[in-house]
Amino acid sequence: MLDGKTILVTGASKGIGQEIAREIAAQGARVVAHYGRDRAGAEAAMDGVPKERAILLQGDLAAKEGAEAMFAEAIALTGGLDGIVNNAAVMHFAGGIDDPDDEWDRVWEETFQVNVFAASALLRAAVRHFRERGGGEIVGISSWAAQKGVTNPQTIGYAASKAAFKAALQTVATGYARDGIRTYIIAPGVVDTKMSRDFAQSQGGRHVVEDRLTMGEFVPPSDIAALTAFCLSGRCRHLSGATLDVNGASYIR
Repeated sequence: MLDGKTILVTGASKGIGQEIAREIAAQGARVVAHYGRDRAGAEAAMDGVPKERAILLQGDLAAKEGAEAMFAEAIALTGGLDGIVNNAAVMHFAGGIDDPDDEWDRVWEETFQVNVFAASALLRAAVRHFRERGGGEIVGISSWAAQKGVTNPQTIGYAASKAAFKAALQTVATGYARDGIRTYIIAPGVVDTKMSRDFAQSQGGRHVVEDRLTMGEFVPPSDIAALTAFCLSGRCRHLSGATLDVNGASYIR
């Protein structure tokens, strides 16, 4: 379904990003698997993928202008992209209302740098690139937190950052539709990744969180990967701009 397409996946070394990178490679894409520090994780994502279709790319999204530099290198290595999956994000279990001022400032700055500033810089670079190429697919991995907030107020900064980037993605969807740029927002619920397992510990354990979920289980990362691959295929262009909820009916708008 993705034969001949070249796609950049940010945060491909673990969790949802790793699963997405594996899935789209399995569907024939040439994958630029971005990682921050965990090269081994990115290598694991591309394990078994022919070398000509697996490109590992390091980039520090926590650094100012790190996103722009990484995107430019991706273009230099590939000659051009057909799609981008804006997935990389951080969640800190600190920076809540009652935390000290310096901790609040540090957590919000770090969270917004990766989840909003770097993600939006990549979004901007992708739009400019795709306009020159006559179009492209953008998938932004959001969260149900962008719609409903979070149950743990210590992660208030994460919820705010996801809401901000969702609005940026929606703006691109409407503003550049006639340039052939299609933008899809995937909003997972509680996905079975380390980030969610850490979150569950903050809530009293995995069983506590699962008891709240309609299906009684975390969302498999493979569900997010399969949906992402479909969006990248361009087979349903008029889905552009939609926020796609993947939470097992635990949150229905």
